[in-house]
Amino acid sequence: MMTRRVLTAAVLAAAAAGASAQATPAPARGKERIALLIYPGFTALDLFGPHNMLCGLMPEKIDLVAKTSDPVITDTGVTIVPSATFGDIAPGLDVLFVPGGTKGTLAALQDEATREFVARQGASARYVTSVCTGSLILGAAGLLRGYRATSHWVARDILSEFGAQPVDSRVVIDRNRVTGAGVSAGLDFGLTLVGLLRDAGYAQRVQLVAEYDPHPPFDAGTPAKAPADVTADMRTMFAPFAAEALKAARAYK
Repeated sequence: MMTRRVLTAAVLAAAAAGASAQATPAPARGKERIALLIYPGFTALDLFGPHNMLCGLMPEKIDLVAKTSDPVITDTGVTIVPSATFGDIAPGLDVLFVPGGTKGTLAALQDEATREFVARQGASARYVTSVCTGSLILGAAGLLRGYRATSHWVARDILSEFGAQPVDSRVVIDRNRVTGAGVSAGLDFGLTLVGLLRDAGYAQRVQLVAEYDPHPPFDAGTPAKAPADVTADMRTMFAPFAAEALKAARAYK
């Protein structure tokens, strides 16, 4: 039976064989410790896209970390049981990851224990990362000052409140900060991070296993590409959230 574990093992074997054929040593496998923050109301796809790609690393440890051990309900109603709480995570992570959302993200941003956890782990993590409005939480934790970063287009410019330089890009790498744009950008972000932690060949194998070859049926994935009326409708719909996010950012910058 072709389980996820068997499939991932096959990717690793292929990557190692490829490295051997080129007479270069295969990179170390499975040593990373990865913590993915979860909190009530976060956007499910912000997490599941990167999680799928990062599982291809077969890391030593990949935790879904929450403030408490209570089940966490995402924005789509999917319930996730945390594998660890804040106190369970030792410093020195290879990856600290923060997903985004709307009101749930603002609640997490304003939660002292959550900000402190992100700040503490971010101070020693090899890579400090986010997708979508998760970058607002990184900013509130003081981790983006002086860095280039991105976010969902609704909130991207708000990053400047935290001393960051907002960048209109799918994935932004600035030293050890790796941030992804909105929601579906988590897939690109995840593959980018796999490439950083391993190499391009390894990431390409993970991409192939996921059959990640997007051909969207519509070309309306950014405000610049979407029809003007579509963009206007969405800006109006998100205006209250954008105002709340700006207010929260100014309180915690």
